[in-house]
Amino acid sequence: MIRAEQLTKSFGRARVLDQLDLAVASGERIALVGANGAGKTTLIRCLLGEYTYQGKVSVAGCEPRAERTDVLRRIGFVPQLPPPLRMPVGRLLDFAATVCGGATEPMEEVSRRLGLDPHAVWKQPFAKLSGGQKQKLLIAIALGRTCELLVMDEPAANLDPQARRVFFELLAERQGSATMLISSHRVDEVAQLVSRVIELDQGKVVLDDRVDGAAALDTVLRCRIELSRASDAASAALRNWGLVPVNGGLRFTGTIAGPDRLRFLGALARYSGLLRELVLEEPRDEEDPS
Repeated sequence: MIRAEQLTKSFGRARVLDQLDLAVASGERIALVGANGAGKTTLIRCLLGEYTYQGKVSVAGCEPRAERTDVLRRIGFVPQLPPPLRMPVGRLLDFAATVCGGATEPMEEVSRRLGLDPHAVWKQPFAKLSGGQKQKLLIAIALGRTCELLVMDEPAANLDPQARRVFFELLAERQGSATMLISSHRVDEVAQLVSRVIELDQGKVVLDDRVDGAAALDTVLRCRIELSRASDAASAALRNWGLVPVNGGLRFTGTIAGPDRLRFLGALARYSGLLRELVLEEPRDEEDPS
């Protein structure tokens, strides 16, 4: 699906990609990780045909610069930073559907599943939306169409836990039909989403490894937590993750998306001194995970 050979990209005297070699097969789920400035976004922009470069790049057998229109029709893209578009949401969805030869209805449905009714903001300029609303619409545009490759740069950064869970469900629905390249500067954010991790540093691949024990994208974990004492901050954090208090407010129960396990445990770390009990487990087949 993706092949890069001796890919090199410089901005002035700064070499951002340095003779990079990479091969991604159809159907793989790849985490592209590395510190800020490692070359992740530049690589993505080369795949999208936005930059000139030295070396060779192909996406589904097409050269991104020479065959950019064909390449973009094959790719669903979620950028790290929302573009500063002033066009109304409705016009943006119409434009996106026209470019990919599809319809707006599937995009609208994905947006609603993520918790944003597009018709509630239909006439609002995209640039005036909140960060979370922009992210939901960009994901809806990428996932509400037929494509062979999903390229996502920090795709869930501005999503609340419930929207993140739906996002993972949407990816699970596409994993049999689309290759996925998910970029992040933190491996713990994406390790549970993928089957392979590629790390960049100074424009080179420094790690290329398979992931053992990655959660299925639609895995749901039953969670039970008991606090040793009342804490408004801890209670608010747990409620934000969708957990509900029982028995006077010291016990909380609910479910956590499997791919969010590491992120959830990281969020709990600041309250570790208050945790009397913490249980995360997959529900048995006969149980309802909700």
